[in-house]
Amino acid sequence: MIQFDCHAHVYETVTAVKGARYVPAAPAPLADWLAHQAAHGLKGGVIVQVSFLGTDNSELCAALAGLDRQRFAGVGVVPLDVGEAALDALVAAGVRGLRWNLVRGVTLPDLAAPATRRFLDLLRARGLHLDIHLEGPRLAGWLPALTDQGVDVVIDHFGLPGEPDAGRDPLIGAVAGLADRSTLFFKFSAGYRVPFDIRPHATELLSLIGLDRVVWGSDWPHTQHESRTSYASTREAAHHWGPLADQAAARHLYGIGPA
Repeated sequence: MIQFDCHAHVYETVTAVKGARYVPAAPAPLADWLAHQAAHGLKGGVIVQVSFLGTDNSELCAALAGLDRQRFAGVGVVPLDVGEAALDALVAAGVRGLRWNLVRGVTLPDLAAPATRRFLDLLRARGLHLDIHLEGPRLAGWLPALTDQGVDVVIDHFGLPGEPDAGRDPLIGAVAGLADRSTLFFKFSAGYRVPFDIRPHATELLSLIGLDRVVWGSDWPHTQHESRTSYASTREAAHHWGPLADQAAARHLYGIGPA
């Protein structure tokens, strides 16, 4: 059973950073997200820093400030050279992971570079996970090194697979080829961002990593796809992705749910 919405964006104002790829037309208020959760019998969830706000996590922290830490957490975005004090402030606010948004040709971080190694050291020391938003064809070749860094890795949106045939998909193949999948988690979210039926990929991923490595997310307010989907339809879609149960993964990654 799904109890948490582990991928949603909340912002009371729309003030984009310079160069933002997409700026929504309206806010996504916390009260609206909570109402969607109540309507669908969910117990809490995870607010993910939205891309158009860049590394300014103030909206995220403001939302978390009024929420129960046993039911809600956050995933922030910070620069690679983030200071320890700034990172500790995010952790104190309820942030449990940091996101790398690497879609649309963004250069992949060099995992061997001193700055990246320092960044990953900071995550390990604080028990934070790394949240990855990246297209599957690019992610596939990077996955073995990424999952060998000593931090949990959470892949957004099924890994945005690029091959309709799950049996031939490079990301599925990369997951299957990992000698150790113990640090790898997936978010089953935003199937509408993939231009083909995602159900075969969901089945393959569940068989490879297991139920306790998967969380569900609404991806509300569905930025760039607001007119073609809804909270209700994203919740309904999850019923076709397998017998999902998020309690173990939600507790491990975000510290939410019963101990």
